[in-house]
Formats: sequence, structure tokens, C-alpha cells
Amino acid sequence: MFNKIFKLIIAGLIFAFAIYQFTEREIGNGIFLIFFALIFIFLYFRNEMILLAFLRMRKQDLIGTQKWLSKISNPETALTLKQQGYYNYLHGIIYSQTNLTQAEKYFKKALKFGLSMDYDLAMAKLSLAGIAMQKRRKREATKLLQEAKKLDSNNMLTDQIKEMNKQLKRI
Repeated sequence: MFNKIFKLIIAGLIFAFAIYQFTEREIGNGIFLIFFALIFIFLYFRNEMILLAFLRMRKQDLIGTQKWLSKISNPETALTLKQQGYYNYLHGIIYSQTNLTQAEKYFKKALKFGLSMDYDLAMAKLSLAGIAMQKRRKREATKLLQEAKKLDSNNMLTDQIKEMNKQLKRI
């Protein structure tokens, strides 16, 4: 909704007003305003449109996810680097259903910007390995599968990795 700089400015102004409320002996108002300022600081690090897009993605609603992502008008300036990574990651997931070339481009961008969770990195590399496999690039797919296996510390993707290894052997 707001640009990332405006979020910090709003949080600073609210925090300053909270300090004023403390000096006026309005402790309850000051505490409430500090918590209110923390919401804007939280939204600086976690973009609200990306959070809403992830909620739509959890419900398998790709059209709704695309709708929320399209509300981010200028992702290069409105998002931090990790948020840009997740923006491209979500676009990669959406396009992996229809256009593999676009999906590959978005997944590579997401890896370039970085993703904060190892599971997301493993999922992006696994998806890239699947795309490389469909395009008959066996070396690249094998390398990406090995990297995904290293990143999958909770063993949530082991079945998919084993299945893709079986398919790689057939190529």
C-alpha cells in the first residue's frame, strides 16, 4: 500500500507522538501507539501485498495471487531485496503452470535476490530442476537437484527429489 520509506516515516511520527503521550502522563496511549508503530515497522520488512498473495497461494488460488501481486506497481522501488525475491518466486510458481520459459526467468531472479527460508530456496531450485529436465538439460537439473537436497533440512521435499532423480535416469 505505502512505499517502504513512508512506512518508516509514519512509524517514526507515531513513535514520537507516543513519547509525547508519555510526557503528558498518558501511559496507556503511549503504549498503544508504540504497538501501532511496530505494525508499520513490521510491514516495512514484510510487504502486505506479498503476505496477502501468500494467503491466496495457500488456498491454491493462482488468479487471486496474481491479482494481489499486480497491485504492487513498481517492485524495484517499493520492495526490499528479499521481498523482490519472494515477488519473483510467487510469479515463478504462477507461470510454472502455463509458461515454463517465464517461470524459469522468475525463479532465477528470485534466487538472485535471495529468499530467506531454506525451504523456499529448495523449492525454487527443485522447480528450476524440473524445468531444466523438461528442456533436456540433464547436467543443470542434476546440479539443481543436489542443491535442493542440501537445502531441504526438514526432508519435506525428499519424495519429489527422489521422483525427479528417477526421471533423470530415464533421460
